[in-house]
Amino acid sequence: MDVPLWLALIIVGGLGIKLIRPPRWLVSVILLGGHLLADSFFAPLIDLITK
Repeated sequence: MDVPLWLALIIVGGLGIKLIRPPRWLVSVILLGGHLLADSFFAPLIDLITK
């Protein structure tokens, strides 16, 4: 069974928020920061580190 990545992220994120209950501002900062870093000139560096 193949699950799209966006669906898996929504499910895991929803469970994480429901079970761990982090502050909503922290979730927003992490999501926005990740999105901004992915579109920045740091993206190749992050790609090298995570591989």
